[in-house]
Amino acid sequence: MCGIVGYVGKKDCSEVLVDALRKLEYRGYDSAGIAVFEDGKIKVAKEKGRLDDLVEKMKREGVPCGHIGVGHTRWATHGVPSATNSHPHAGGDKVTLVHNGIIENYKELKEQLISLGRVFKSETDTEVVAQLLDYNYEGDPIAAIKKTLAQVEGSFALGILFADRQGELYAVRRESPLIVGVGEDETFIASDVPAIIKYTNQYYLLEHDEIALLSENGVSFCDLEGDKIEKELKVADWNQEAAEKGGYEHYMLKEIHEQPTAVKTTITPRISHKLPCLEECGVTAETLKDINQIYIVACGTAMHAGMVGKYVIEKLARVPVVVDIASEFRYREPLINEGDLVIIISQSGETADSLAAMRLAKKMGAKTLAIVNAKGSSIAREADMLIYTHAGPEIAVASTKAYMVQISVMYLLGFLFALAKGKIDEAECMRLTEILTSVPEYLEKTINDVDKDCEDISKHLLEADSLLYIGRGLDYALSMEGSLKLKEISYIHSEAYAAGELKHGTISLITEGMPVIAVATQVSLLDKTISNIKEVKARGAVVILVCDKEIQVDCDVADYIIRIDKIEECLMPMLAAVPLQLLAYYTSVHRGNDVDKPRNLAKSVTVE
Repeated sequence: MCGIVGYVGKKDCSEVLVDALRKLEYRGYDSAGIAVFEDGKIKVAKEKGRLDDLVEKMKREGVPCGHIGVGHTRWATHGVPSATNSHPHAGGDKVTLVHNGIIENYKELKEQLISLGRVFKSETDTEVVAQLLDYNYEGDPIAAIKKTLAQVEGSFALGILFADRQGELYAVRRESPLIVGVGEDETFIASDVPAIIKYTNQYYLLEHDEIALLSENGVSFCDLEGDKIEKELKVADWNQEAAEKGGYEHYMLKEIHEQPTAVKTTITPRISHKLPCLEECGVTAETLKDINQIYIVACGTAMHAGMVGKYVIEKLARVPVVVDIASEFRYREPLINEGDLVIIISQSGETADSLAAMRLAKKMGAKTLAIVNAKGSSIAREADMLIYTHAGPEIAVASTKAYMVQISVMYLLGFLFALAKGKIDEAECMRLTEILTSVPEYLEKTINDVDKDCEDISKHLLEADSLLYIGRGLDYALSMEGSLKLKEISYIHSEAYAAGELKHGTISLITEGMPVIAVATQVSLLDKTISNIKEVKARGAVVILVCDKEIQVDCDVADYIIRIDKIEECLMPMLAAVPLQLLAYYTSVHRGNDVDKPRNLAKSVTVE
């Protein structure tokens, strides 16, 4: 979720770049930097921390002075947050650039470049692109960009300065978003509209493998062959707040739509040679193979991600997993032994109950693994092993993309655990990992496929006093999260129940017209789940069924059916989460609630 900006014009470039980067602070970052043409040379200023830290450094050491430059706010994926790892990165004497996204084959490219005598200063995948582009550059920017893009794999957006092209700024993208703004006698690049809305509301959308050239003469576009492209100039009619939401009505909806990118950003750096690779996080096959018992400790949505992780790890690795609510964990005198693994999941990394639980686990001799989103947080600092998720900031109180990246990490961990324990071989681990890498594409399709259905169906929930979510196995774990989402933002009472437990009391609550949301994506449990659904339908429930497109369902089973694509059964919760999120979102919208700031709730719970 890094932020890119670039400027060509008559204003003080450094001032414009810093101002534009401030408009992207909502995306989250841990360092910032700019590069500006000053007196014929590219001057770089960058610093770890906030933009104010960069500004203070420039006051001490000098502010780059010029009219053409690029800027960046970084959310670390490769290399710890530091001034050295901050953008912009120089590739040598010829190229300086900023980069959003992931270079999937950066390790292989780095080895090749080192063998050619290239010396690296940072730990980032970005410097690999800079070095490669510098190596390929022989005076023709388009040819160098084309050659470089043919060698790199991944998703990325680049803002590029060539040292011998002092009046020009180049930009190119593949999958990662980038726009080109057009003002009066000035042009911009940015990863999002908010960065430039103060200066202009006119912009072009840069498409896949298109190159933009910004200069004092304006802006032009071409493909990788150098052939000119004509593009449509768009006009944004958003105010600043709407711009930060990317045109979405609420942050929550924006964050639902950001899930494909967030998952890809989280899992891609953790896959090497088609296998999960968590060595940089301190997690190896050696550390996992002797683990006999796992505790997953978390709160709320993070705990529900842990429930998915429990099913996956137990099924694939055959290791017992206990999922505990962090606020209860310490007070039941848990039976933790040396050599056990305690996994703490927390978006903020500051959740008080989770932090206390981790400290207790460490005292009792367990190994601790933290899965957090916030860099440098308390839980991140104190854990023995650490996996950062790369959701970027989540503004809406109700968590969506943070949950999705948490469970994506649990899948990687489950696959690696099973391999380390010898329960699956490399071929099977590769197969599962490959399917996981396809999930972002499926997620994007699912969001588009079910959005309208979810909005329409949500209107039938508005007057409900109470409703149930039911499912079995992984579907039950997912139902818990769906129920929480609805109650958080719609204020309708809802409960999740294991479908097989209905007859043990809960079915007495079913009344005529009561909504029941049933999740049925686990084929091995399908017949039993359908039988449970029929039980509530026979007692007057209005049933909303979430299932895959291949399931054949009799017309009398459900009143409304939301169908999603079918992938590997154990990965279905990632797709099935989407309609549950959208149902909750649209129900809240239609009830006139403050979707992003539900009453009585806070984003980070830092007290018990």
